[in-house]
Amino acid sequence: MYSEKVMDHFMNPRNVGEIENASGVGTVGNAKCGDIMKVYLQIEDGVIKDAKFKTFGCGAAVATSSMATELVIGKTIEEALKITNKSVAEALDGLPPVKMHCSLLAEESLHAALWDYAEKNGITIEGLKPPVADVHDHDHGHDEDEEDAN
Repeated sequence: MYSEKVMDHFMNPRNVGEIENASGVGTVGNAKCGDIMKVYLQIEDGVIKDAKFKTFGCGAAVATSSMATELVIGKTIEEALKITNKSVAEALDGLPPVKMHCSLLAEESLHAALWDYAEKNGITIEGLKPPVADVHDHDHGHDEDEEDAN
């Protein structure tokens, strides 16, 4: 069901923890499955020097958090914005369709941390959207448009 890379990042997650006085912190959850991801970024001169995470959730949630932090370290803010749930899943050699929402949580928590960084520094990051607190699992093929229409 899971690739060797997913299992490795679950059993031996990279970058677990917190960054004191982080440049940006983003927390995103999924109310349906209960997964919560918190990402900490240390940004210097527009480059992500360090990234840490804390995740409460399933093995896929831990693995996608771990991989997302690996992918983002050393990247510029602009490069980090291009990291999508699909690129996280691909870097893990794929995820089962029922677990794709975990990679979406990883993407959204990274973006939420970048948003926090931008807010703290009074800057605008081109292409960055306001963060969401709860990520719906659209990748499951569920029709949640009615639920989202407020």
